[in-house]
Amino acid sequence: MDLSSPRVRGGVHEQGGSAISTKVFVGNLSFDVTRDELIEAFSAVGPVVDAKLPTDRETGRPRGFAFVEFRDEASVQKSIQQLDGREIKGRAVRVNEADDRPRRPAGTGPGPGLRRPWTGPPPPRDMPPDEFDSGGRVFKAKGSRRNIRRRKRGFA
Repeated sequence: MDLSSPRVRGGVHEQGGSAISTKVFVGNLSFDVTRDELIEAFSAVGPVVDAKLPTDRETGRPRGFAFVEFRDEASVQKSIQQLDGREIKGRAVRVNEADDRPRRPAGTGPGPGLRRPWTGPPPPRDMPPDEFDSGGRVFKAKGSRRNIRRRKRGFA
C-alpha cells in the first residue's frame, strides 16, 4: 500500500497515519443564507466539494451554522484567514477548522427514555384482547395481586 497518496474519507484526508481535515465550521450564519450562497462565497478561496446547512428537526429552519468541505487543506487555511469575521447577509461569520466527530457504533439508537412505539406483529387471535395493551404487549394488572394478598401494613 502506498502511504504517500492521500485517501479521502468523509472530509478527512488520511496521509501516512495523520488526518488532515478539509472541512470548515461556519458559525453565526444568518437564517436566510442558502446552500448556493454559501458555496458561492467560499468558492472564492478554493474549490468547494460540498456545503451542509443543518436544519432544526421540528421547525425546518436552518440552525445558524454550516459545514463547508474543500478539495484540499490549503483552501481550508485560506478560508479561515480570509473569511473569518467577514459579513455574509449582514452577519459577521466565524470560520474555524471543523472537528471530526467519531462515528457512532452501529446499534446505538436513541438513549433511555426515547423508546419507539411497538411496531411488531399483532397479538395472537386466541388470546383475549384485554390481556394486551395498545402496543400489543402483554398487559399485567398489578392491582389484582394486591387485592389477593391483602394484609394490614403499618399501625392499626
